[in-house]
Amino acid sequence: MQMNESQRIPASKAKVWAALNDPEILRRCIPGCQSLEMASPTEMTAIVVLKVGPVKATFSGKVTLTDIDAPNGYRIVGEGAGGVAGFAKGGAKVRLAEETPDVTILHYEAEAQIGGKLAQLGARLIDSTSRKLAASFFDNFAALVAPSS
Repeated sequence: MQMNESQRIPASKAKVWAALNDPEILRRCIPGCQSLEMASPTEMTAIVVLKVGPVKATFSGKVTLTDIDAPNGYRIVGEGAGGVAGFAKGGAKVRLAEETPDVTILHYEAEAQIGGKLAQLGARLIDSTSRKLAASFFDNFAALVAPSS
């Protein structure tokens, strides 16, 4: 599965970049995230509880940041295991573009692979759930990063 999307965030590029590297902000934005901790400046560990159709699972995994080009973007690669539910792995290329000094466009190109019980649910359900989770993340992210009106 692949997704290519953009999100307009009413905040400066520097503020968006800082938030993309703040584990507390990311934890609050990721749907179902129970914990997100920095293991090093480029590695994080996470525990996320997700429900996809009839399957609910707790995933524990690792996220690594590579190709870091501060404050313009990076590549994020992750993998997680959800016990009998299966596994998920994937990555995204994240790029920031300044529309105006107070508005940033966040572009992402993401790909994901799943296995186990999750893979048996069907591509349409997985695809719609993935898009819903991504939209939820970016709505939460924009709400936390943008200045309150």
